[in-house]
Amino acid sequence: MNIIDYQNVEIRQQDMFVLGDVSFKVGEGEFVYLIGKVGSGKSSLIKTIYGELEVICSAPDSHAIVLDTDLCRMKQRRLPDLRRQMGIVFQDFQLLTDRNVFDNLAFVLKSTGWKDRKAIHQQIMQVLDMVGMETKGYKFPHELSGGEQQRICIARALLNNPKLILADEPTGNLDPTTGRQIMEILHKVNNGGTTIMMITHNLQWLEEFPGRVFKCEDRHLTVDGE
Repeated sequence: MNIIDYQNVEIRQQDMFVLGDVSFKVGEGEFVYLIGKVGSGKSSLIKTIYGELEVICSAPDSHAIVLDTDLCRMKQRRLPDLRRQMGIVFQDFQLLTDRNVFDNLAFVLKSTGWKDRKAIHQQIMQVLDMVGMETKGYKFPHELSGGEQQRICIARALLNNPKLILADEPTGNLDPTTGRQIMEILHKVNNGGTTIMMITHNLQWLEEFPGRVFKCEDRHLTVDGE
């Protein structure tokens, strides 16, 4: 089963051409690396998948299907439902600084329709345990190291049991040892069946933690094995 299926689409950022003739498929349970130089279109591609950037489907055979939803034909009101099926890990964490870890995660659950206090507590403790942060729920973001904050971001991405996780340079601001720990967590999540698509500039990860490799170059996307 394909989690993502793009066929002959274009990606533009404020009328600027970024990538053309983009065609690829990502299957259920795959780990995909997205590599390329700065400004080559990696983040723009990721943004189209979670609907922050519109994908251009001008050719007759164009489609951009994510989790059984064709972005080319999706009504805007359906976007929140689509996003609830995926998790996003940002390089700059984007944690709410005015509340502790537990309340950061509770905010996400409540905003996506969770109401039962006991269920919210159980889900938060479960994802914190998955990333080795089960004792840090009372901490505020500024009290955590960069690696700890990124673990919380992964926990946040896991809250709604997503089928797909998109990670934009999740190890980019971390030292090598901490970055490796984050990679180990992501691969543990992937081994559990979650599809992961990750932007990275660290080509060492491709050797240590094998996966498929997509490359943005010269305004095109090349896919290994295709």
